[in-house]
Amino acid sequence: MSLPEYILTLSCLDQRGIVHRVSGFLADHGCNIIDSAQFGDSESRLFFMRVHFAREDQGVSDELLRADFSALAAAMQLDWELRDAHYKPRVMLMVSKIGHCLNDLLFRYKSGLLPVEIPAIVSNHMDFYQLAASYNIPFHHLPLATGAPLADKRAQEARIIELVNTHKIDLVVLARYMQILSPELCEALKGKAINIHHSFLPSFKGAKPYAQAHHRGVKLIGATAHFVTGDLDEGPIIEQDVERVDHAMDAETLSAIGRDVECVVLARAVKWFVEHRVLRNGQKTVVFN
Repeated sequence: MSLPEYILTLSCLDQRGIVHRVSGFLADHGCNIIDSAQFGDSESRLFFMRVHFAREDQGVSDELLRADFSALAAAMQLDWELRDAHYKPRVMLMVSKIGHCLNDLLFRYKSGLLPVEIPAIVSNHMDFYQLAASYNIPFHHLPLATGAPLADKRAQEARIIELVNTHKIDLVVLARYMQILSPELCEALKGKAINIHHSFLPSFKGAKPYAQAHHRGVKLIGATAHFVTGDLDEGPIIEQDVERVDHAMDAETLSAIGRDVECVVLARAVKWFVEHRVLRNGQKTVVFN
């Protein structure tokens, strides 16, 4: 029988003795640390910590562990979460008409490379309902016509929130979902929605960014995964990567390279999020790899 395992994440104002007090608490409660990482930010003066541990003392219940740590956290003024390490977070994928990121995430999920459950796929188009069916995942078509009135957008987003609540979603992934979310939806999904886009921004906005980039002779193709906020494409960055390109490549080749980078970057960001390795630090993130 495997031991109960947990992942503890915390942040607080940096102070002397945090690691000592947390590790001492775990030792006193019959817990063994499997791995631990910490970071002190000299700019924000905040301290961040992630601890993966096993509860080895059967005399210490889950309820007692949480209650006692809550008391310690209150005394130290910690912002903390304690999660079951064996729990698979529930992820809802959203997509429009470009499917490379969706296809990649579904493959990683089915292959066991991404430790999640995917109870729903949402799209404003019907293009990928057969792909969803091939993975036996319910597909929800929530159309929104171009230039639709505000009332229609609110109704569509209300349905998205309903799905999030019904399926107890832990993370929403915008896998090339090409609709701007309202400030209200961004607020409802605060801290649990990730987006992916090319890293040319703020350059080459709008349609055919790779054609624009090719015209300007770019030498790097990149992608950015970040938290969704009301500031379009400006949420705290989780992961980025780049690939070099050259003058001999046409716009289609650049776009193909861009798709590959987007898949890898988004998959990393999702995996790190569901493994509780990503902590918010104001407008930035701390990512414990």
